[in-house]
Amino acid sequence: MSGLSIGQVADRTGLSVHTLRFYERQGLLTQPVRRGSAGHRVYSEDDVDWLGVCIRLRASGMPLTDIRRYTDLVRAGQGNEVERLEVLREHRERVLAQMHELDECLQLITHKVAVYEGRLGLRDNVTDCALP
Repeated sequence: MSGLSIGQVADRTGLSVHTLRFYERQGLLTQPVRRGSAGHRVYSEDDVDWLGVCIRLRASGMPLTDIRRYTDLVRAGQGNEVERLEVLREHRERVLAQMHELDECLQLITHKVAVYEGRLGLRDNVTDCALP
């Protein structure tokens, strides 16, 4: 049976073998993972592509429950695009809010770096009120 072993998928995705098994148990794959004649998992390129989606959603802060919900909708096939869109729109709003908050944090940190560089003579013309 052609396909990829769990170790190969781990290497390609950067996920651990443990995480791949966990994702499978949690229902985060759109298709059941096939088994070879010896009972070993055999992944397809589609599985790897879908895991890439899951990795990005997880990296962006989407909870596993929402990834599972989205996966369930995709697995169900056509006819639920409105629900899929809603899951993604809600997550996009959370990501945008997080990006805004991180941008404000980055501005503060950048300012403080400039202040300390100025105080240490590493940068000219930097003003700041206090150095907490």
